Amino acid sequence: MKTVFLDKDGTLVEDVPYNVDPARISLKPGAREGARALAAAGYALAVVTNQSGIARGYFTPEALGPVAGQLQDLLGVRFAGFFYCPHHPEGVVARYAIDCDCRKPRPGMILNAARAIGADLAASWMIGDILHDVEAGNRAGCRTVLIDNGGETEWVGGPYRAPTLVCRDLAEAAGLIVALPSSSPGRGGGVGGQITCRGQVIRRSPACEASRWSRSDGGGVSPLVSRGHPSDALRAPPPLPGEELFPRKQRTPA
Repeated sequence: MKTVFLDKDGTLVEDVPYNVDPARISLKPGAREGARALAAAGYALAVVTNQSGIARGYFTPEALGPVAGQLQDLLGVRFAGFFYCPHHPEGVVARYAIDCDCRKPRPGMILNAARAIGADLAASWMIGDILHDVEAGNRAGCRTVLIDNGGETEWVGGPYRAPTLVCRDLAEAAGLIVALPSSSPGRGGGVGGQITCRGQVIRRSPACEASRWSRSDGGGVSPLVSRGHPSDALRAPPPLPGEELFPRKQRTPA
């Protein structure tokens, strides 16, 4: 099953740190249009989100159910799955205060989600607003999109941190994804050795694997410093339970 894995905060919704109040959720520009276009094109949609607020003791895993339900309502789509990583090594809740393999940029959460919903990773995409999302998707074997909306501020690169596409929002990403073949030519990092940014081809320089992107029109580049996580071991994150993930009658009103 071809799938689009979606980061939540900064990609689908405005990033309100540690928010689990459904009434405070607001969509990013283009999120509804993009999600609906991808669903209409036959892509399953799955959210994969780091939620270190659980490890920090700010909220419990149960608080994410109403958030996921509200997000589906706002987008007008149904998720194939809503997956989260509750861990952080600096957490105060002992069971979650670990250095796990499901927290992005590691690929464990996407790989677990793919197994759970039957996703074909070679035909799938990971979309997020920071390079940690890109790295996680590339490591998992997806093609990737960086939503360049200001969320990424560090621009720390590495061998898995070159996105296939760079877009301004989810609507633009959906339009480009739908126009491309469903199957991937390789494991992440660009179509045919190139990156497309808002309709312009970005050539990969010889040092792109560890250092930088270069635009073919001579425009500016953002320097990248190599960094990465070598671990490929997996620890499955806990998805929200239930075959029918978010029954309407159990949702908490916004």
